[in-house]
Parts: sequence; C-alpha cells; structure tokens
Amino acid sequence: MNQDINPFLSYLKATRHLAANSLDGYRRDLEDLARELQAHHDIVRTANVKPFHLSAYLNRLKEQGRTNATISRRIVSFKAFFEYALESGLTAANPAVRLAAPKAERRSPRALSLSDVERLLEAPDLSDEAGVRDRAMLETLYATGMRVTELTNLNVADVRTDLRLLACRGTGGRERMIPISSMCRDWMIKYMQEARPRLLRDGAVENALFVSHLGSRMTRQGFWKLIKKHAASAGVSTEVTPHTLRHSFAYHLVDNGADLRSVQEMLGHADLTATQVYQPSSKAKLRDVYDSFHPRTRGGQEDEGN
Repeated sequence: MNQDINPFLSYLKATRHLAANSLDGYRRDLEDLARELQAHHDIVRTANVKPFHLSAYLNRLKEQGRTNATISRRIVSFKAFFEYALESGLTAANPAVRLAAPKAERRSPRALSLSDVERLLEAPDLSDEAGVRDRAMLETLYATGMRVTELTNLNVADVRTDLRLLACRGTGGRERMIPISSMCRDWMIKYMQEARPRLLRDGAVENALFVSHLGSRMTRQGFWKLIKKHAASAGVSTEVTPHTLRHSFAYHLVDNGADLRSVQEMLGHADLTATQVYQPSSKAKLRDVYDSFHPRTRGGQEDEGN
C-alpha cells in the first residue's frame, strides 16, 4: 500500500491542484493507516484492504480520543485514495465507499479580544529588521484574515500599497484581492523599504515578500514560532496560532457590521456556511441592542412596580 501513496499524491496534485500542506495531510493520513493495517491485520497490499479493516481503524481512533474533525478528515483521505485505487486497477472494490463521517462538532472558532490583538501586534522589538518584518507580518495577517500558507506565499509583486490591496492565492490556486488597512499599508512600506533589503543577503534577488534571516522565503513553521514567541512576550493568555488571527479578523469584522458575503470573499471560503460560524457574537450584539432600545424591554421593571 505504501508504494501506491506517492502516485496517488501525484494524481491529486495534477488533477486538484492542491497546496503542499494539503498533500502532506493526505500523506500522513494514509501512511498512518498503512502502519496500522500492517501492525493489526498483517495487510500490506491495497487490494487486500476490506471495509471491516477501515472500521476497526476508525474505532481505534475514537478510543484514543481523536476528535470527530480528525476522524472525518481521515475518512475523506481514505475515500479519495481507494476511489483512485479502484479506477487505477489497484483493487477490485472500494472498501471506503460506505464509510460515514461522524457528526460535526459545532464549535465557535477561538478569537482574541481587540486588546489582546493590539498587544500582540505591538510585541515585536522594532530595533532591528526582524522585528519590523514580524510587525508587518502580524499586521498583514490581522488586516486580511489570510491563512498562514497564503501569507508566506506572498510575493513582492502581489502588493499594491498605493491601492491598499493584496493579491492572494488560496486553495486550488484561486486568486482573490483583499483590501488592507492604512496601518497595514504603512508597516508594509516600512518593511519593504527599510527591513527587507537588509534581510536579503548580498543584494540577492528574491520574489518572496517576507524573508527569513537567511534571506529566503519565510516558512510556515518559521512564522508559527515567531507568533508563539510574540504572544508569550505580549502576555496573551489565550493559545495563539496564525489561524487565531484569521478568526479574530472575521469576528471583529462581523461584530462591527460587515456582511457575511464580504467576509466570505475576503477569507476565501468556497461556501457561505463556513463563514456563518462567526455569527454568534454578532447575534449577541443584536440582543444587546434589542434589550437597550425595545420599549417592551426598557423600563419593564418599572412597569411591573407601578
């Protein structure tokens, strides 16, 4: 089975144009399944995998306390792989065809308060070029709601500070234009004019917008470490990841009256339902407005006492 995984990933890359991190997710899911099948059932060939083997594996994941989201992702990986295996003649039947994803756990995304966001943005030490770069990256992430991969994939040519716009390439290579705040624009200009030239080594030519101390494109892992460091120095108690700023961006827009369709477009969500998770806080705000201004709510206690 292991020898069938790489051709499958190549197939996905060619037909679905998936990003590298998405392909890595498929690889991890399938390699874990292959290890488990060999360890528990002595199965090494794709053609020998049966439905009960997959069901047993998924049950072990549940016993290990894996979330429904994790299990659902594994099922997606297995369905895609075994459909490919069937079409490629690697197996005579698709053992994943009847797998059903567990009910999704509806959780509100974790976001930071505005004060926590401000402390995080102000955390980098601006006395050197790395601090200016980090401030520009944090400002960009919060101003746009980008995914971390989209942030690190930005090129210099994608930035239009004069128009306050960024060209962002999302999943599947789809491009969208995202407006940026004047604050983000100002930090972007400061970074590109003052810090980025000093980070590049010996005047090297580099298309990447955000570069590391080595002068090459900043990696996802590198930025994860930076945001963790700055959150700790800012004293932000909530666990902070790049996605936390994405959620904060969306929540704060919706709380301040932005319509969901606009937020959906800026986030790059293919479906509006993915954006609707940011509605609860805005509904709470509507309740506050209602309680403050509706005549049957205001003065209700006074009426009862008369």
